[in-house]
Amino acid sequence: MILKNLYESDELLAMRYLNTRMELTDQEKFQYLNLEKGFEGEKKFDQMAELLKEERYIINSLLLKVSNSHFQLDKLIISQGGIHLLDIKNFQGDFYIKDNKFIAVKTDREWKNPFDQLKRSSLLFRQLLQNLKLNYLVEPLVIFINPEFTLYQAPMDLPAIFPTQVDKFLKTIDNTPSKLNDGHKKLAHQLLSLHQTKNPHTVLPEYTYEQQQKGMYCCFCHSFQLSKSYNELVCGKCGGREKIELAILRNVKEFQLLFPERKVTTQSIYEWCNGELSRRTFSRVLKKHLTVVGSTSDTYYK
Repeated sequence: MILKNLYESDELLAMRYLNTRMELTDQEKFQYLNLEKGFEGEKKFDQMAELLKEERYIINSLLLKVSNSHFQLDKLIISQGGIHLLDIKNFQGDFYIKDNKFIAVKTDREWKNPFDQLKRSSLLFRQLLQNLKLNYLVEPLVIFINPEFTLYQAPMDLPAIFPTQVDKFLKTIDNTPSKLNDGHKKLAHQLLSLHQTKNPHTVLPEYTYEQQQKGMYCCFCHSFQLSKSYNELVCGKCGGREKIELAILRNVKEFQLLFPERKVTTQSIYEWCNGELSRRTFSRVLKKHLTVVGSTSDTYYK
């Protein structure tokens, strides 16, 4: 049973929006593409894991805090026998570990060592369980999901599941009987209640409102070549169609995430969308889906 679905983090969404509306540096583009690739890897693993039988709780994308330290967990699988703490990696290419450094063979570029990250997360997670006076067996693992990944000279005792082992790993879990009780249910809900919505360690590129390209773009290919057709916006590049109402709400969400200090008004969203539609259309959609605050010229929406 999935108790918390997989979703894009605010960091990924913000980077996606910024990549569409401004020019990122090479390093920022690298950061963004890694976030996209990581999310794709998590989705792929989810598709493979959704067929698991027996009684299990699956919790995605947990951000927890213990002793003033935040840590991210990609996925928890709570079973009768314990907890699988999984870090999903969608790395592609050849890598090796030297002096505890995780290095790409082709570029000789050093990446964050996923095993260091896993060690920290599992340590803090066990500390959290102790604080909650809970005692569960915890098995932390890095799941390398991309079939084009190779780790040369990998030690036998690494807490890792490699691409050719993922199916076998899931089958092993699936073939292990699991019956959950009230204790497992309590654990799952305690963890969900402790989830943090904001990661203080998220680092975004510096950006301003003026830097952003204004206008509405295709939700499929991100082209700004849109035209109106009845109650839809049609992309002149890929032919994708989106309901105007949904497109406006998508742009409102984008505006709010990138500029939380700015109020959502008919005028602000009209300007953000570069006047692609009439003010009346924006006003109608905002009134329908958001809460109106004020009743004068200072009216805005939440």
